[in-house]
Amino acid sequence: MKKQGTVVRWDGEKAFGFIRCPQIPADVFFHLRDFSGPGKPAEGMQVTFDDIHVGGKGPRALSVEPMRNTIVAEKPAAPAPAEADPLLPPAQPAARSRSQWQKRREERPLWIGLGLIAFWLLLWLVGIGMGRFPWVILNGVVLINLVTFYMYWRDKHAAINEVRRTPEDWLHGLAVIGGWPGAWFAQQILRHKTSKRPFRLMYWGTVAVNMLALLGWIAWPALYGAAVA
Repeated sequence: MKKQGTVVRWDGEKAFGFIRCPQIPADVFFHLRDFSGPGKPAEGMQVTFDDIHVGGKGPRALSVEPMRNTIVAEKPAAPAPAEADPLLPPAQPAARSRSQWQKRREERPLWIGLGLIAFWLLLWLVGIGMGRFPWVILNGVVLINLVTFYMYWRDKHAAINEVRRTPEDWLHGLAVIGGWPGAWFAQQILRHKTSKRPFRLMYWGTVAVNMLALLGWIAWPALYGAAVA
């Protein structure tokens, strides 16, 4: 179960900080790679997190996220003006509209990712239907994505235990040869590699390269025929 706390210290240069939680006696250590959410951690930020204990190093936080819904004590309703116009709609709380807008903004990347994966699968089916790929290639596609997901899990496990990490070039290499959907699911489920901007830009570059290569291979007979004609 996630716990709630407040960031009481943040070192931007070293990319780590501490969270104070009423349920845990000591301040909880966390690293920037364990943080997912808009912006960067800051002192005074209210967050939710999962805590673990690594040997004798004290508690550590994982999956640190800014609190999305803050409970605010309700204020007594002010009496309605005596001459309020009954034709005007009741005023909506500004906080509610901001919360709905923020929720839609957070869900947008999720739907974009799922849409790209659906389009990618459609390209494979079209390519198989046109005879550009054999059916057996789907086994390889599934395998490479399972391997990619495992490599992300292994890298996060190594980060938690502070042992040797998986090189980022390996993760990008798996993504560019067709494992990027597995990488996307690993990022969403494991909350790993979601806050490092250079890595994210390179990842989306591998997505673009893979999809353009797949689309080009499928469309090549038509393009070649048009060029010859």
